[in-house]
Amino acid sequence: MPILADIPFELDADALARQLHADREPDDARELAAMVEQARQTGRPKALYREVFIDARGGDTVTMGGVTFTSRVLRRNLDDVHRVFAYVATCGDELDGIGIDPGDFVRGYWLDAIKAELLRAARRHLGEHLDRTHALGRTSSMNPGSGDATVWPIEQQRLLFSLLGDVEASIGVRLTDSFLMVPNKSISGLHYPTQRDFRSCQLCHREDCPSRRAPFDHALWESMQP
Repeated sequence: MPILADIPFELDADALARQLHADREPDDARELAAMVEQARQTGRPKALYREVFIDARGGDTVTMGGVTFTSRVLRRNLDDVHRVFAYVATCGDELDGIGIDPGDFVRGYWLDAIKAELLRAARRHLGEHLDRTHALGRTSSMNPGSGDATVWPIEQQRLLFSLLGDVEASIGVRLTDSFLMVPNKSISGLHYPTQRDFRSCQLCHREDCPSRRAPFDHALWESMQP
């Protein structure tokens, strides 16, 4: 199973300072810059993936690699798809070595922003690698727990991990009992070739989501109902 470990990334301390409003106080800017430099030295974003072929389809189910997922949206999105790429990408657990007092919410917020940059680098590198290696052309992806809870329930995160073997031993990402990933800046999902542009945000009613990447699509939502 391919593991991508030597993933390049860039961190712009000045841009992060502006984004996090740490540029308003010289001491904060200096401390954030030191944190960024430490992240440059120790950060190791990673990803792994597995090419999986569709075995069977049911009314609301799709089976791949011997694992059956239940999701009407996933089933419909994969109607014309024969293979998918199950993946996990992460900022890496190395940044947890940056000492932050558990009660220091400001610096914890800074560290989360740095981790998010490394996760973006991992996702971008994975996408470019898949497109280059497998000549996928136009693609889309789905992630357990994204969109409304019924789109692809987060509980099926466990099934997705089962397709990928020992993810924690491979890239240091583990699932909690509530199906969240640690490190927190990690993402799992299915990447697949398609001519249809789909984002889970199109099926999410949450209006104030800071991570929204597309507006809610009422027509698409209605088309996915029983």
